[in-house]
Amino acid sequence: MSDTAVAEAGLESDTARRGFTRASVVNVLGNAVKIVVEAAAGLTFGSVALVADAAHSVADLVASVVVLVWGRSVYADPDERHPHGHQRVEPLAALFVGTVIVLLGLNLFYDSARSFVEGPGVEFSPYLVAALLFAMADMYVLYWYTMRVNETVGSSALDALAVDCLNDIYTTVAALVGVVGVFLGYPVLDAVAGGVVSVLVVYQGVEIGRENVTYLVGAAPSEAERRRVTESLRSHPAVRGVHDVVVFYDGTRLEVEAHVEVDGEMTLVEAHDIETELMDALREMDDVGDVHLHLDPEGIGEWKDADEE
Repeated sequence: MSDTAVAEAGLESDTARRGFTRASVVNVLGNAVKIVVEAAAGLTFGSVALVADAAHSVADLVASVVVLVWGRSVYADPDERHPHGHQRVEPLAALFVGTVIVLLGLNLFYDSARSFVEGPGVEFSPYLVAALLFAMADMYVLYWYTMRVNETVGSSALDALAVDCLNDIYTTVAALVGVVGVFLGYPVLDAVAGGVVSVLVVYQGVEIGRENVTYLVGAAPSEAERRRVTESLRSHPAVRGVHDVVVFYDGTRLEVEAHVEVDGEMTLVEAHDIETELMDALREMDDVGDVHLHLDPEGIGEWKDADEE
């Protein structure tokens, strides 16, 4: 990779790290404000719904802090203990967030079921509605801002936080339905709405976990992704064949290993230049990180029976 490309990659990494840190800090502050507002209103007017929603946000605050402190290390340079970098830290942080979301959903379902059996304990007050509307607006702004930053950062951890913000809106809507239901004389709406939302929250948490487990265990991407890599290698005019292609996730980035057949009469310098061009072309592709290529002379007996891609 040229010095210019290295400098550009370093600049992009610095920009991504700053965006990641900024979005994480905003999530921490946004969740903290939501907790204070909802807890104050809930304790003042004896609203179990608001206190419970504030308690749910405590876990969200913890998840945001974990992403802020832990997730930034993905941008750290490789070192002796982590020679391939820290790419797997980000999906690990996202997996933590997904686990928190599942636990929140299960807790919300339990609260909803208990409320349905025992009867709701929410007492209507306009201040309760105002606090819930503020909480919804707060979470929407967090969701919008996090998604906007993540358009350039492309972080699975930030994506998980954004989904968590949406889940908070859903849980707040459930609390609002309950409060309005009490005002209209239908308090059972609190339990019903909470139960429906809790199932959706658990589902989204499981989906986040499933996706990031794929990144952590080094699973293969889709066949389309693998074909995209192979076609890039075969498009070089000096390449006579491609085989033994292995593409897998190293964190959220793809790692590529492949054998490439070229003219066996070319010089070592020529072969080196071709290998460099092939690696640079792959690394310029979206989601591709490390690349390992082995050049084989065309037609050598050791490889003639290999399945060509």
